[in-house]
Formats: sequence, structure tokens, C-alpha cells
Amino acid sequence: MHGSKHEDGDHSTPEPDERSKGWPRVLLSLAIVGMMAGLMIGRLTAPEERVLEQVEVVQDGLDLWFNEAPKLHGENVEGTVALLFQAEGKAQRGQLDVQGKPVAWRVQKSEQGLLLTVVAARPLHGQWAGAEDAGRWRVQVRLHE
Repeated sequence: MHGSKHEDGDHSTPEPDERSKGWPRVLLSLAIVGMMAGLMIGRLTAPEERVLEQVEVVQDGLDLWFNEAPKLHGENVEGTVALLFQAEGKAQRGQLDVQGKPVAWRVQKSEQGLLLTVVAARPLHGQWAGAEDAGRWRVQVRLHE
């Protein structure tokens, strides 16, 4: 067996590869198309982000308007009212009157979401309830001494 010529199918050099060199490109293209389709489906099925749209001052309380119902945890802590919403929104602050006396409120961002804090010079107590209203979600916070 001198050289690389074929002799009865036995030779010293391997036969040329018959497979197409485009096969890796086809597999890569299929992987990219599959990933893009998965991202689009995930984007369509992802829940909409909850957003605080508006804070209204009403008599003896606040009305907070969201695009969807947020998860809510609230407490009356040592004369202040604190509510934590799992939602996005901008920081806000203001004042309102409860039984003719001034009360300060503030919405601020925290690691868990939005924190509403209501503080006055005297101890406050609050009740809150959420309900759907006109296609949006309203959380009513009512305060009393």
C-alpha cells in the first residue's frame, strides 16, 4: 500500500466526508428561531405590571388607584398607618385633614414595592379596602384618631 490510491476499498487515507458542511448552520438557525419564539410567547403570557396611577385626597383618608389589584400588607404601628403594595410607581407626598387636624402622607419606593406611610401629631388608626372600580383597582384608606 504505497500512496493514497484506492485498492479494493483498502487504502491508507480516509474517504472524503459526504455530509454537508451546512448542517451546523441549520442547527444554529433552528436554535435561534426557537429561542425567539419562546421569548415572544413569554412576553405575551407575562402578567401586566401593577402600577400606582393616582393618589386622591378625600375626606378623612386617601384613595389610591392602580391599573390592577396589587398585593397589600398593612399595619397600624405605634400611631402611624403603614401599607406596603407590591407595585411600581413614583414617590409622592402630601397632606390631608382628619377631623379638622393635619395629617402627612408619603409614598416611597422600597425593596418590596411601594410603601405608604401616614403620620400625625396624635395616634392614628386606619382601615383599608380594595375593590375594582371602572376597570381600575381602588384602595380606600380611611383614617381616624
